[in-house]
Amino acid sequence: MALFKKKEESSCCCGGNCASGSVQEKGISKSLDGIKSVKILGSGCAKCNQLEAAAKEALKQLGINLQIEHVTDFGKIAAYGVMSTPALVVNERVVSYGKVLKVEEVVKILQKI
Repeated sequence: MALFKKKEESSCCCGGNCASGSVQEKGISKSLDGIKSVKILGSGCAKCNQLEAAAKEALKQLGINLQIEHVTDFGKIAAYGVMSTPALVVNERVVSYGKVLKVEEVVKILQKI
């Protein structure tokens, strides 16, 4: 019966509906374009500044031109659920808190996002 005809399987990620190059255009390839915002949460102490410097260097190494926002308002910090600073927030999601990350650690975190 024609109703139960087996569909042809496609090895393409979009079921065979893409033209050449459209996979790249749709953003399906692995890239760091998904990083929209990076924030450092903390009072502005030495550890917070160290984390900010590490985040800036990590962004530079990855070729991402993005401004880092440093949030010092404790009300806003608490709104993220962070009780121990410094904290790193990427795309409004807390990815680390309570310690100063090294540049390599920040790079790994950003690559996972």
